[in-house]
Amino acid sequence: MRRIFLFPLLLNLVFAQGLLPGTFKMSAAAEFDTSAYKGLKSNMISDIVPQADTLLWMGTGAGLAVLRDTTSIFTITANADAAAGQLTNQTPIGGVTALTASNKILFAAFAKSGEEITIGNGLIYSTDATGNDITWTYFDQPVDTEADSLAPFAKRFFKGLPITVKEANVTYDAAISGNYIWITSWAGGLRRYNISQKVWERVPLPEDGDQILYTCESSNYENTPSGYVLKDFYLNPRDPWDGVSAKNSDPKTYGNHNHKAFSVIAYSDTVWVGTANGVNRGIVGDNGCVNWTHYTPAADNLSGGFVVGLALQEYKGHQIVWAASVTAAAGETSAVSYSSDGGDSWHTTLNGERVYNITTADSIVLVASKSGLWKTVTDNPLDVAKPWAKYNPARQAIRIGSTELYSMDEILSDEVVGVAYDTRPFYTSSATIWIGSWDGLARALDPHGTNWQVYRANYAADKVYAYPNPFSPYEHNQVGGMGYVHIHANVKVSFVVKMDVYNFAMELVYHKDFDRRQASTGSLKWNGKDANGRMVDNGTYFIRLEYDQKIKWIKLIVIK
Repeated sequence: MRRIFLFPLLLNLVFAQGLLPGTFKMSAAAEFDTSAYKGLKSNMISDIVPQADTLLWMGTGAGLAVLRDTTSIFTITANADAAAGQLTNQTPIGGVTALTASNKILFAAFAKSGEEITIGNGLIYSTDATGNDITWTYFDQPVDTEADSLAPFAKRFFKGLPITVKEANVTYDAAISGNYIWITSWAGGLRRYNISQKVWERVPLPEDGDQILYTCESSNYENTPSGYVLKDFYLNPRDPWDGVSAKNSDPKTYGNHNHKAFSVIAYSDTVWVGTANGVNRGIVGDNGCVNWTHYTPAADNLSGGFVVGLALQEYKGHQIVWAASVTAAAGETSAVSYSSDGGDSWHTTLNGERVYNITTADSIVLVASKSGLWKTVTDNPLDVAKPWAKYNPARQAIRIGSTELYSMDEILSDEVVGVAYDTRPFYTSSATIWIGSWDGLARALDPHGTNWQVYRANYAADKVYAYPNPFSPYEHNQVGGMGYVHIHANVKVSFVVKMDVYNFAMELVYHKDFDRRQASTGSLKWNGKDANGRMVDNGTYFIRLEYDQKIKWIKLIVIK
């Protein structure tokens, strides 16, 4: 009976999963490659977390990676046979869906692609992630048994639907504060790990129609043979039935969007959780109980119901909570909401932007979005107008020694998925910006982003190839309304690389010279158009490269 009960839940969650970065772009081919690797194994970089003096952790589509200095990137070995609670120096297989650090602690969550839906594939945790030899504790993806309809919480209990499967139970965010690691796992809801007691527990959130849920008040519990149980409450992450009230129906027959958790931040005695029905502010009390206040678009002016990212800005005595929202119902908009008074009032900015990530540092707020990277241009945290400036796409032009040549590359993606603001002196004398995309990692070499250093997977350093291949100019590497295919060639001497593109009949359709002496040249690439600017037809094309006194050919499949 339980499996039948959960089946509608899994069907209802498929659409919402696709709204988040990293779910549909996960590298399935990399999930089973468990060899140690120096460098990136995937160019899909969704999470970026600085730690200690030099470490930069990255959540990628092919696992957990770390940059130990300006050049040394390693992708941590994955192990498909890790057991829950086991101490290991390897990680679960799959893409990284959540990543957070605090002092020497690092936490990461993994997921893999199922036949029809994303599957949570475990969590890792280290108390000394800054050392050369890191030991991880591995946890299976948190699930409940069929008998877990009464969940222990803060030395009392609450009723809830057991989540017995890993499908759609993917951890999308995590936060470390005090004795707890908080995680948001969509169908799995909000959970936390008690570091000192070494135990996971489910955490109740308000039902959809409730503005508050006080779990610290003794009067809100009833004494039962099983113990003190939270009254008039049932944790249920299924979709609600239209028109069914939580107060006049059997609670087991309706669900709550607010019990599907996306994002979390935690500090001091406060925790904020973004869900499929707004934002929740929790104040943690004695024994770990939490008193919640629930904010929604309808009641509190949030821009959108799906809150997929949260950030805290602390500047000049003010605390501003930032929330990235996605449209969930009519009248809402994808945008950024923020509150400078603890949630009492909310304002909206960047209307229409599909935001993936927000980071802050003093007066600086950086927003990673589908259209690019944005930065506030005001140092007044209470400025409701919130003027913004947008960075140009990341392009690298680094002079090679004392030569006239440049080492050139560029991120071929408008979308910026991850962002971090780094003030560590090892990387900069002022501040630097890290961005993650579907096409690699980049570090700003100046605070204005006029020049970048690009890090990407080098699948075959000494070979010539095009990627992706097959190539779709309408799907891959979208920049300014055009799609591009990367051309990889290890050019050593030539000032100019000559590229000719021929169709299957060996008719020349396009030619370009890439001058490595010009910083504006950019990387070797092709947008799938002929010499007249017309998109070429589907089919096989041959790319001829001339450089270093040699000629190389590449076969490319174009599929529109």
